[in-house]
Amino acid sequence: MLVLRSIALFVLAALAEIGGAWLVWQGVREHRGWIWIGAGVIALGLYGFVATLQPDANFGRILAAYGGVFVAGSLAWGVVADGYRPDRFDVIGALICLAGVAVIMYAPRG
Repeated sequence: MLVLRSIALFVLAALAEIGGAWLVWQGVREHRGWIWIGAGVIALGLYGFVATLQPDANFGRILAAYGGVFVAGSLAWGVVADGYRPDRFDVIGALICLAGVAVIMYAPRG
């Protein structure tokens, strides 16, 4: 059950961080304005809070593992929000990152 909770928190953190960065990008690069930028800043702050809810108490481990989630999530966000089409190397790289997440977070430790 802790693994499922951890995965759900990683997904929520990715939505908040990637979504927040995307909102800031839209506000600045696409000239959508301060409301988009402000919403992005709030989402980025929410990401920082969500990360603290992980069951593991090691900050470095959580952030290192989240890096792999961020890589895969960013590619997925690009597909959904921007029509990006990853090539096979993008997909392979994302899968390698997710395998790293699994090893870092969920390997049995003695």
